[in-house]
Amino acid sequence: MEDQPLDVLTPGSDESAIGTRKYTGPETGIEKNLAEVLADVMCVEWVSVDSHFFDDLGANSLVMAHFCARVRKHADLPSASMKDIYRYPTIRSLATGLANAAPVEPSVPVPTGVVVPARTAGYVLCGILQFLLFLGYSFLAGLVADRGYAWVSAGSGVIDVYLRSFVFGGFGFVALCTFPVAAKWLLIGRCKPREFPVWGLTYLRFWTVKVLIHANPMIFFVGNPLYVLYLRALGARIGKGVTILSRNVPVCPDLLTVGAGTVIRKDSFFLCYRAHAGRIQTGRVTLGRDVFIGEKTVLDIDVSMGDGAQLGHTSTLYSGQAVPAGQRWHGSPAQPTQHDYLRVEPAECGTLRRVGFGLITVLQLLFLYVPLTVGGAYMLVTLVPALHDRLGPGTGGLTSPDLYVDALVLSLLLFFGFVVVGMAVMFTVPRLLNLVVEPDKVYPLYGLHYSVHRTIGRMTNIKFFTWLFGDSSYIVHYLRGIGYDLSQVEQTGSNFGTEVQHETPFLCSVGSGTMVADGLSVINADYSSTSFRVSRASIGSYNFLGNNIAYPSGARTGENCLLATKVMVPLEGEVREGVGLLGSPCFEIPRSVERDSRFDHLRTGDELRRSLAAKNHYNIRSMIFFLLVRWLHFFVLTIFGLANAELYGSYGHVMIAVFLVFSLGFTAVYFVLVERGIAAFRRLQPQVCSIYEPYFWWHERLWKVPDTYLNIFNGTPFKNVIWRMLGVRIGSRVFDDGCYMTERTLTTVGNDCTLNAGSKIQCHSQEDGTFKSDRSTLDAGCTVGVGAHVHYGVTMGAGAELAPDSFLMKGEEVPPHARWGGNPAAEMRDAPHQPEALARKG
Repeated sequence: MEDQPLDVLTPGSDESAIGTRKYTGPETGIEKNLAEVLADVMCVEWVSVDSHFFDDLGANSLVMAHFCARVRKHADLPSASMKDIYRYPTIRSLATGLANAAPVEPSVPVPTGVVVPARTAGYVLCGILQFLLFLGYSFLAGLVADRGYAWVSAGSGVIDVYLRSFVFGGFGFVALCTFPVAAKWLLIGRCKPREFPVWGLTYLRFWTVKVLIHANPMIFFVGNPLYVLYLRALGARIGKGVTILSRNVPVCPDLLTVGAGTVIRKDSFFLCYRAHAGRIQTGRVTLGRDVFIGEKTVLDIDVSMGDGAQLGHTSTLYSGQAVPAGQRWHGSPAQPTQHDYLRVEPAECGTLRRVGFGLITVLQLLFLYVPLTVGGAYMLVTLVPALHDRLGPGTGGLTSPDLYVDALVLSLLLFFGFVVVGMAVMFTVPRLLNLVVEPDKVYPLYGLHYSVHRTIGRMTNIKFFTWLFGDSSYIVHYLRGIGYDLSQVEQTGSNFGTEVQHETPFLCSVGSGTMVADGLSVINADYSSTSFRVSRASIGSYNFLGNNIAYPSGARTGENCLLATKVMVPLEGEVREGVGLLGSPCFEIPRSVERDSRFDHLRTGDELRRSLAAKNHYNIRSMIFFLLVRWLHFFVLTIFGLANAELYGSYGHVMIAVFLVFSLGFTAVYFVLVERGIAAFRRLQPQVCSIYEPYFWWHERLWKVPDTYLNIFNGTPFKNVIWRMLGVRIGSRVFDDGCYMTERTLTTVGNDCTLNAGSKIQCHSQEDGTFKSDRSTLDAGCTVGVGAHVHYGVTMGAGAELAPDSFLMKGEEVPPHARWGGNPAAEMRDAPHQPEALARKG
């Protein structure tokens, strides 16, 4: 794989075609200068000022992003953004539009001196202390498990074992839930708006509490009134009748205020803190009564919403923004709209119903799930010879062949049994449960129908199976099996990626010829604070959906649409067909351009049949390979677990702690070696190819390497070590609070950068049948906000800042110390909001 120069990634236009068109010369100095810059970018002698950038000149968004970057370097030209390019698609209209735009002050740079590099000694010390805390927690968990197992195993008979399992399991569960709450109050106390550097002792306390809060089993009660009680115990001020469906837990809950009757949809961020320029800033998030927060939204610190306010899906409130009472806003950054996002009527759902639902949940947990889990584990150890015999003396240790035979049999049964039984259950049980919930009917929350609906969602959103079948033709059969309406689907070999989620699969329809990248979330359930309703969400034929899209029922898109990455799918206006949609709120762009259709001949006729057959065979080998990879990982852990069991009688809880530490370290090293081994320990190079070329099929294998273990290392120096092992060119003292990088060896991150939770650096793009990749670089001291998305071919200068939930499009060049934000991202010229913590210091 050889490096591809820029002219391969953005080839020049057909000069003969340009020459046959009527030439219109520039009339003003701005037109002349803009035309010269564009001609230089496109490697042609001249361009007509009346020629359409995409239809006539054959440019694409990457070419025009380079054009905008060149324009910004000319002091005598007004700055142009990609939104300007789509709004004014000729040199003449662009020059007129920029000249008529309201004059603006020069952009406000990020204040100099904000990025203060941390001391390496403090960075290393913080990592050591974090590791010691993990060891201590593992030791404590091992001690409790050891004492509990010894006590449960002393029982005689099934009833006695059940009762002991009930007592120990109940005590253990309550301890797991209350320990993080107690730790929060002991280590931090009541959170206040403040700022402190990362890698210091204050940060260490903050990180410890954050990890414990995220590891709390109460996270499984999201969508249950019990979860609201948990947040209140942590210090959050939450009113009556609040429904929270997002699993992103606020780390500074004392700074969260939620009024009665508010609804917060899933995948929303309201963390009450952010990382900025190497420092943690905490701030308030204040929501009034009856507020609605849509799916995939981000609430920065120091934001507020009045009573009855709404924030639509795929939207953001930047620090300092306030939505007045009764108003509806959407977009990134949010702006007023007239659309009503609260689309379901209320129902009878009083306090008694909520208390009853929570009480039934607790009783089920304590009398059914916990005893079955604890007692079942004991019975498994007792009844399975491979486990029971290991607890006895004289079993031979690691040199015994029986150890490996037992581990082989046990791992095969458990792993592949889960695959077979799991699919059988998913293809049958949810279909039976679906008979209970009728489409388009309003049901009250916290009843039988709500429980069934949530159960269907949990059972059919198991990520293992979309990971296994995604990026292949077989994902179509899997999605059909769990309930998707794909009756007229046209196989492309890449109809869906590996990350697809939904509220219910039985009301998802996808038209023929449509292709979906990763991160699709189908919103086919609407919620109020008292009710819910499921309804069909239909994606039209011959659409292409980019990454990280929330697609709601009632979307105003039809056939042959391009929905760009992170686009806010419209719910109002005419039905869009034959166009592209970009941004939040969205605006129209060309559906496709000539430059991106170079591989269309491979998508029809005999060429498609031959290529699809070859891709299917390759994908089958990939699926088998990765099943074996994951089984081998499980097999090694089983060997170590059985070997630990042999030493349990001598060392007890110490061996349990050793197993936890070994499992984490081995998992990271194992999957790093798998990924680097697939790439033959070589770096990726920029590419432009068809999805039917073998290179793309090989690249898809890299996306299938499991990497969820990375989340465990968020906020620690160990995350940077793993990134380096995976091939990322990453500098010193980078603070990574939960960033995800898709193509590691194409990514460069400079010293002292700050990467926030939910952010993503994606060095590739798939557009219909074309795959493109290129390098992205973040220079020293950059900050990438919560939920922000950096595309391929991007350069961020030293000290630059990308605001939360922004989409930095392919090919963009952010100048040093510049502030960019929005979807799509553009230069932010207004003065940055000063968080409350900094205002107090000032």
